[in-house]
Amino acid sequence: MAATLCFQQPSKPISYFPHPKSKPSPPLTTKLSFFRCKASVQTLISVEPEPVFTSVKTFAPATVANLGPGFDFLGCAVDGLGDHVTLRVDPSVRAGEILISDITGTTTKLSTNPLRNCAGIAAIATMKMLGIRSVGLSLDLHKGLPLGSGLGSSAASAAAAAVAVNEIFGRKLGKEALVLAGLESEAKVSGYHADNIAPAIMGGFVLIRSYEPLDLKALRFPEDKELFFVLVSPEFEAPTKKMRAALPTEIPMVHHVWNSSQAAALVAAVLEGDAVMLGKALSSDKVVEPTRAPLIPGMEDVKKAALEAGAFGCTISGAGPTAVAVIDGVEKGEEIGERMVEAFMRGGNLKAVACVKKLDKVGARLVSSISR
Repeated sequence: MAATLCFQQPSKPISYFPHPKSKPSPPLTTKLSFFRCKASVQTLISVEPEPVFTSVKTFAPATVANLGPGFDFLGCAVDGLGDHVTLRVDPSVRAGEILISDITGTTTKLSTNPLRNCAGIAAIATMKMLGIRSVGLSLDLHKGLPLGSGLGSSAASAAAAAVAVNEIFGRKLGKEALVLAGLESEAKVSGYHADNIAPAIMGGFVLIRSYEPLDLKALRFPEDKELFFVLVSPEFEAPTKKMRAALPTEIPMVHHVWNSSQAAALVAAVLEGDAVMLGKALSSDKVVEPTRAPLIPGMEDVKKAALEAGAFGCTISGAGPTAVAVIDGVEKGEEIGERMVEAFMRGGNLKAVACVKKLDKVGARLVSSISR
């Protein structure tokens, strides 16, 4: 009999969110909701900081999680796509509370209750870390990423909000603390995994070596090497919770060994700037992709079309349905994207859009500010 391994997601921390079996909260009756800063994270600043800006605007990029064999421990940020948050000191909001005043962009489905919103949860956790009790804040969220796209939509909102709170109070927290704040949000909406939120905040490629304690390693892709991501998103929603529920609970030992070797090769490829080896490793997952691909109409045809068109590799971005291919040139990437779009229609009867993006090496950042 073949040896098997248990296949479980990282442990979740004690959280302030209600247990699923708890009595449900009463329905919201107003559009605007407040929430006082309470979170399972610890206060890290001994003296409550004063705001240094009256308003800030931040941006957080889209991310590609897993990168094939790196399920829950590898991810990277991609340039040009993402979410914006505008945060203001608001005297009309009670001290220590945050208000989500507006949500615009690609979706109108999101709640304005901060306890039920990715940006709100991360902002609350960051306020807790900073010990904010004397200032009220209002937040506007502009979604540049669609929900359930496989591009880290929830993480982008959380990262932009966490960075906004940190910036408005003088940037007192480091990036790892902000990742922890973002993980509070991810645990609520899609599971306790950092392969989206870590690169969304840190930029570039990130390896999550450990969750308990959290240990993050930035992987630097060489500046003199070229790498482009071909992102093809079909008109199909793949909720992360649903896609995680489809995963196997056990895997054969031989698949564990194979995926471990491919993940190691992927890390080596990143550090060496070897886009060809990166693509080969990215395409070689034998654990997660084989389970998820059949749930996305046309995905298997899309991967085949990408490789036949010259892509170095292709896989599912995060939980999907976006497909990601890698290449070392823009023009070739655009050609590959066209073939992938055609394959989604041919194999899955899905319309899709393609774009070619570079690696985002910065991560979530301040875009503009207004001083006090």
